[in-house]
Amino acid sequence: MRQLSLVLLCLLLSLEPQLCKCATDLRTSARTAQVLGGDADLEPAPCLLRDLLHDPRHGAGKNEDNFKTSQFHLDLWFYFTLQNWVLDFGRPIAMIILPLEWFPLNKPSAGDYFHMAYNVITPFLLLKLIERSPKTLPRSMVYVSIIMFVMGASIHLVGDSVNHRLIFSGYQHHLSVRENPIIKNLKPETLIDSFELLYYYDEYLGHSMWYIPFFLILFIYFTGCFTPVEDESRMPVAALLLMGPSSLYYWYLVTEGQIFILYIFTFFAMMALVMHQKRKGLVLDSNGLFLFYSFIITLVLIAVWVIWLWNDKILRKKYPGVIYIPEPWAFYTLHMNNLHAGKESF
Repeated sequence: MRQLSLVLLCLLLSLEPQLCKCATDLRTSARTAQVLGGDADLEPAPCLLRDLLHDPRHGAGKNEDNFKTSQFHLDLWFYFTLQNWVLDFGRPIAMIILPLEWFPLNKPSAGDYFHMAYNVITPFLLLKLIERSPKTLPRSMVYVSIIMFVMGASIHLVGDSVNHRLIFSGYQHHLSVRENPIIKNLKPETLIDSFELLYYYDEYLGHSMWYIPFFLILFIYFTGCFTPVEDESRMPVAALLLMGPSSLYYWYLVTEGQIFILYIFTFFAMMALVMHQKRKGLVLDSNGLFLFYSFIITLVLIAVWVIWLWNDKILRKKYPGVIYIPEPWAFYTLHMNNLHAGKESF
C-alpha cells in the first residue's frame, strides 16, 4: 500500500500544472461570460480535469454501450505466440545447443540476445494488441504496466543469463543455491550470499515485475473483448489451431516462472467478468474466447504436470508447501542431465 500511495502521489504531482491551468481557464471563461452579459452560451475552455472525468480513454464507465465490430487478430496472436516460443522458451535451448566457442562463458550467450529481442518485441506487440481492442482502454495504466514489464524483464535477463550459464559448471537447478556442490564450498562464504541475491533478482523480483504487468495488460485487453452480437462470438479455424501452442506456452510460463497464484487470480477475474457481462447480455468475441480458452487449457496442462511429478521426492524437497508446481528446467537438470554431460569440462 505504501508503494501504491507513492505512485498516486507522483501522478498527482505530474498533473498539478495542468490542473492549475484548467482552473485558470475556467475562471477566464467565467469572467468573459460576465462581460458579455452572463447569458452567453460559451464552450468551456479545454480542461484536463474535465477530460480525465469524461474522456472514455481513462475509464470504461461511459463507454460500455459503444461497441465496434471485432475480428480475430490472427496476425498479432500468431506473431505473439511465435516470438514467445522462439525468444522465451527457445533462449535456454539455444544457449545449450550452440557451441560454446561461439559464445564464451564470459560473454552474452545466444539466449541473452534472444532475451533482448523479447524485451523489445513483446511490449510492442502488447501495445498493438491494446490498439486493436474494439473498446477504448485506460491508457495510463497500460503505459505504466509496459514500463514495469520492460524493467522486470531486463532485470531477469541478467540474473537468468548467469544462472543458466552456471549449468556448464555443474550447477543443478533442482537444488537450492546453498545446496549446490559448486556453490556451498565457495570461500569466503559471503560469496554464497551474492549468488542468493542473484537468484532473488532472477526468480523473485525479476519475475514479479515481469509477469504482473504482463497478465495485467492481458486482463485489461480482455475487458474490452465483449460484444452484444452473437455472431462475433465464434472462433475461426486458425484460432483453434493456434490455441494449442498458445496454451502450452502459458503452461511453461506459469510453471517455469512459478507464478501460479498470479495466473489463477487472473483466470478467476476473467471468469467473474464473463459472468458479470453475461447478465448484461454481452458475450466474448473471438479474441476474448481465444484468450479465455487458452487459460482453461493451461490449467488442465498444469494439473497433468503436477500429477505426473507428484511423487518425485527430490523436487518435493525444493518445492515444499501446499502449492507444488516444479519448474521444467529443474526437471531437466534432475532427470535429463546426461544430455549435456559432455560439456561439463568447460
